[in-house]
Amino acid sequence: MGILDRVSRLVRANVNDLVDRAEDPEKMIDQILRDMQTNISTARSQVASMIAQEKELEADLKETSNLSTEWGEKARRAVTAGKDDLAREALRRKRDNDENAAVYEQTYQSQKQTVEKLKQQLGLLESKYQTTMSQRDSLIARQRRAKATTQVAEFTSTLSPLDAGAELDRMERKIRTNESQAEALTEMGTDSFDAQFRELDYDVDIETELEALKGGSSSVSGEIGAGSASTTGTAESSTQSGTGSTPRK
Repeated sequence: MGILDRVSRLVRANVNDLVDRAEDPEKMIDQILRDMQTNISTARSQVASMIAQEKELEADLKETSNLSTEWGEKARRAVTAGKDDLAREALRRKRDNDENAAVYEQTYQSQKQTVEKLKQQLGLLESKYQTTMSQRDSLIARQRRAKATTQVAEFTSTLSPLDAGAELDRMERKIRTNESQAEALTEMGTDSFDAQFRELDYDVDIETELEALKGGSSSVSGEIGAGSASTTGTAESSTQSGTGSTPRK
């Protein structure tokens, strides 16, 4: 196989592939119906034209047959009148019309058969058109259903169960992380409140002690003085008792 043949086959293959991909069944069905309408219109025109020709041939046949009959009658009248030359001319014209009538008859019969065939073809084409029209909605519905099924299948094939499970696990981990962060923030808020209340309690103790110091400063001084005097007296008595007990030399 030559290189040109291979290139030509490759080009045809690519073109056919592009055409197959570009074909939309719904649009193609509508185009087929339009083509059928065009063909039906053309066929009707052809049938009408052929019928007109048939009628013309039929009229010519009748006219020629009538002329043949008339010239035959004239030939008999000429013979009756004893005019043989006139009778011969009438017979010649009668023969000419008979020959023409035979040609018209043959052509008329052929035309009539052709018209019948065209009428049958036109009837089949119209019947096929009606059948296609009745099937159009069903075919389009089937095409749309097949297209939708294909799209769903393609989308489903891109998402495997393992991928979905992994995504769900990842989302669950993320949710747990968010929950942990929320709990941590809540605990931090609680600790902050407890610390503030402890500070308030601490300040209350300080204030109480401060008020006690301010309000009871004299009693505290007396207590301090009494304590000092008691201590001095105790020391003196101890000295005296010690002195008395010491023997003199």
